[in-house]
Amino acid sequence: MDVDLAVIGGGFTGCAAALEAARMGAKVAVIEAHTVGHGGSGRNVGLVNAGVWLLPETVQKQLGPIAAKRLLSAFSTGPEQVFDLIAREEISCEVSRTGTVHLAHAPAAVVELHDRQRQSAQTGRQLEILSAAQTRQITGSQLFHSGLYDPGAGTIQPLAYVRGLARAAQRRGAYIFQHSPVTRFKSGRDGWRLTVRGHQLRADKLLIATNAYHEGFDDPQPPKFVPISYSQFATAPLSADLLQTVLPTLAGCWDTALVMSSFRLDQAGRLILGAIGNLHGACGRIHHDWARRKLAQIFPQLAGQRFQHNWRGTIAMTRDHLPKILSIGHNAYRVFGYSGRGICPGTLFGTALAEALLIDSTAPLPLLPTRSHTEPYARLRGRYYETGATAIHALSPAPWSRPPRSEPK
Repeated sequence: MDVDLAVIGGGFTGCAAALEAARMGAKVAVIEAHTVGHGGSGRNVGLVNAGVWLLPETVQKQLGPIAAKRLLSAFSTGPEQVFDLIAREEISCEVSRTGTVHLAHAPAAVVELHDRQRQSAQTGRQLEILSAAQTRQITGSQLFHSGLYDPGAGTIQPLAYVRGLARAAQRRGAYIFQHSPVTRFKSGRDGWRLTVRGHQLRADKLLIATNAYHEGFDDPQPPKFVPISYSQFATAPLSADLLQTVLPTLAGCWDTALVMSSFRLDQAGRLILGAIGNLHGACGRIHHDWARRKLAQIFPQLAGQRFQHNWRGTIAMTRDHLPKILSIGHNAYRVFGYSGRGICPGTLFGTALAEALLIDSTAPLPLLPTRSHTEPYARLRGRYYETGATAIHALSPAPWSRPPRSEPK
C-alpha cells in the first residue's frame, strides 16, 4: 500500500494529523498497535486547557523570546480551536464549555495564581482570580483558598474525542488500521517503508506520534522522556441532590499541590478524581485509599462513596516540561512530551505537523524541530516521582487540613 503520509499512533496527535491531511486531499494512514485512544489520549483527565504547564516567562527563558512567542501564541487559543474542531466535525464527546479552575491548595499558592494570571494576560489569555467564597460557589468545596478561572476552557470525554477525530478522518478518506503494530520502519529512495504485521506500507512522509506509548518496534532513536503514572477514580453517577452541591457549574478543576489532583464531572454525573501515582503498581492500595480520603476531604457529602471505575495512564514528561518535535530523516518527524497537557497541544501539534509535512515547510509548526533530545536518568526519575507520590498519598490528606477561614489577601 502506498500513501502520502503514514502516522504511527492513534491518539490526539495522530488522529488530528490524519484529519488535517485528509482535509488537504492527501492519502493518509494511521497505524495503531492497539485501538484508537488506547494510550494516554483515551486515559486523559479531560480538561481542555490552554498552553503548557510552565509560566509564560519561564518558557521565554528556556526558548528565547521569538520561539516562545511562536509557541505561546499557538497555544493561547487552544481551547477555542479544539471546540471549533469538535463543532465542525460534529464530534459527540460530552463537551462542557463552562471553564476550568486552577485551585490554590494552600494560602501561599494564591500568589502563584496571581502571577499566572498576570503572565497569561501577556499571551492574550484573560483569566479571573476568584476569592475563597467565589471558589466555593463554583466548585462546591470549602477546601480551597482561591482559584484561577479560565472561562474559555472546559472539559470533554477524552476517549470519545479521540475516536471522534478518527471517525472524522475516515469520513474524509483516511485509513485507520487498529491492532496493527509496526515492527520496523526505514527510509529509502522512494520514501519510507513500514513493516506492519508482516505487510509493507510505503509513505512519502512519516509522523511518529506514539508519545508515552512507544512500544513494539525497532526504532534506532526512541523518544526520551520521564514516564509518569496518573491514576483516576470515578464514582457511580451522583444523585440529583448531590449534583446541586458538587461542581454545580460543571467546571473542571486541578490544584497547585506538588502532587497534583484533578476532578471533574462527566455527563452521567460521575465525579472523576485523579492524581499522580500508579494505581496498578506495587503501591496501588495506597493510591486507592488516598483517593477515598481525598474525595471526602474535598466533598464531605461524598464520604463513603465507592469508586465504580478506575484506570491509569502514562504521561511523557520532559525535563523542561515542553513538547518536542524531532526531525528523524527526510520528510519525517517524531513528536512527544506533552507532560500531561495532551488535548490542546496534541490537537494543535498534529494538525500543524500534517500541514508542515505536506507542504514541506516548518512555517505551520508552533515549535521548530530539533535533531535530538536527551533525558538523563529518565527511568530513575520516573521511579523518584512515583515514590514521592506514594509517600505523600500515604500521609495525606493530613488530619490537620482545614478549609480557609478568611478571604486571602
